[in-house]
Amino acid sequence: MGIKLAKFRDVANGLQAGQFAVGDRTTVNSIADIDPKYKMLMDKPFACVMAVMGSDGRPNLTPMWFDYDGDKVLVNVASHRTKTKWIRKTPKITIVIVNPANMYHWMSMKVTVEREILEDDAKEGAWVTSQLNRIWKKYVGQGEEYGLRDPSINERRVLFVCKVDSIATFGEPG
Repeated sequence: MGIKLAKFRDVANGLQAGQFAVGDRTTVNSIADIDPKYKMLMDKPFACVMAVMGSDGRPNLTPMWFDYDGDKVLVNVASHRTKTKWIRKTPKITIVIVNPANMYHWMSMKVTVEREILEDDAKEGAWVTSQLNRIWKKYVGQGEEYGLRDPSINERRVLFVCKVDSIATFGEPG
């Protein structure tokens, strides 16, 4: 089963009829098949905004680091945070990544949690920690270990492994 891809008509090359509407709808078999001008948004240390459904039925938006492995989006959060509970209750997440150099170059992804891994899991918990350390290095660039654990508690992490349901793309990098 492929990933639905909606390519919005953008204004990178001037005004056009039907701009800001979906121009093409296609399917890609893998994240690797995404046009490189959008895939770079996933690979560079650009923050994303994650939307999850809050307890009041409205989307809760959180800026955070973006990561993926193969065709899975990885969402690593502290286990004690409210958004972790919200993700468990409604395991559908929307993510948008905007190019900080050009707000008219972005992609959004709708993903569904397939499974969660606790950092204390005897079998896979080390992966949760190593993934967190890897994105720390990607985004902060200093140190080998994640440096923002809450010092007042024994902060533990949860890694939500998500399948990509659909992607929307817009604009040009430059």
